[in-house]
Order: sequence, then structure tokens, then C-alpha cells
Amino acid sequence: MPRPFDPSAKLRAGSAQGKPYVVTKVIDFCYGHRLLNYEGKCRHLHGHNGRVEIDIATEGLDKRGMAYDFSDIKQAIKSWIDKEFDHKMLLNEKDPVISYLKERNEPLYIFQENPTAENIAKKIFEEAVKLGFPVEEVRLWETSDSYATYRKDKF
Repeated sequence: MPRPFDPSAKLRAGSAQGKPYVVTKVIDFCYGHRLLNYEGKCRHLHGHNGRVEIDIATEGLDKRGMAYDFSDIKQAIKSWIDKEFDHKMLLNEKDPVISYLKERNEPLYIFQENPTAENIAKKIFEEAVKLGFPVEEVRLWETSDSYATYRKDKF
């Protein structure tokens, strides 16, 4: 998915709480969702070709000269995304369509809140941290020109 030039990218990467090394892993996945209590187009069931960018920051490099091995990030985080989000409907637990989709064995991931780009980014951030990665920031591109960011508290 092409993305527009982002002039703040270098500033974000360099401001990872003073940590000089930041690596970013990009993972693409497909998902469907809809938003409850919303008047726009996203109130309808629809899908996205999502792209997530995961920034991991470290103080130094390991004996191989790496902040983090991209293949380790991919293996752990992409596996979680593939299992939980890829080609599934991401829905609010209050969505009345859940029972209908469950009866038809459709793959679902249920959120306690609306599955907005912001909440999806936050969930990926939290899961990556649980997997042991020192995540600074997660960006979820919902479309080629719109993304939401969830970042580690800087205060």
C-alpha cells in the first residue's frame, strides 16, 4: 500500500525517549469492521487492507549489530496479527450482528469498544509489549492516506 511522504517520521523516530536505535516492522493484513453509534460510512460492515508499522526502540545494539532482528519481530507479532485479526470481522461486543455471524461460523475478533483504527493500533501495541518487545509506537494505516497512532506514554 503506497503511503504519502510523512515529514514527521524522522522526528518521531529520533524522539523515542532518548533511545538512539529505532527499528520499524511493517505488517499488512486484511480485516472487516463497522462502528456502532457512528453516522458516517463506517457504520456499515466493510473491509480494509490494513498496514501496521511497529516502532521498537533500544539503547544499543546486540552482538550482531542489531537493535532487533526483523525476522524475530515478524515471527512473533505477525503470527499474532494473522491469528487474531487477519481476514476477520473486528466488532464491538455490543454489535447485534455478532450472533448472526457466529451462527455462520464467520471469523470474529470482539473488542470491548468500537474497533476504530485507534483501538486496533492500541491492541497491537499492547500485544507486542506482552510478547516482550520494547514498543514505542504503533501506526495502523486504515487506508493509503489515513492512519492512527498509539504510542508509549512519553511522560
